[in-house]
Amino acid sequence: MIDPDCIFCQKSDIVLENKLAKAFWDIHPVRQGHLLIVPKQHYVTYFDVPAETKQALDALLLMGKALLDERYHPAGYNIGINVNPAAGQTVMHAHIHLIPRYQGDVKDPRGGIRKMIPRAVKSWRH
Repeated sequence: MIDPDCIFCQKSDIVLENKLAKAFWDIHPVRQGHLLIVPKQHYVTYFDVPAETKQALDALLLMGKALLDERYHPAGYNIGINVNPAAGQTVMHAHIHLIPRYQGDVKDPRGGIRKMIPRAVKSWRH
């Protein structure tokens, strides 16, 4: 099913695609080359996506990496999936962020995505 009110369902400026998924540039990129990889059918979160479509998403991740390696030569990558508004999902269509990272783009990249999340309260740690 395609949702006529969903901006990702309607997205037509496709960079890469396969039978079940498509990729396009993020309109609010974190870094140059930031790609979004989404199922062509409308699923609200990653956990709603069927296995076959997840395989198609994974195939586009690899294709996207190859494209970004060739075009921008990043030094590394972050791959991110936000599920529900509490985790930062703002478009309610499942999507994966493929974010190229460049030497020196942050002072100290250790910890990757953890640096974007405030320190955990010790009471809920195991």
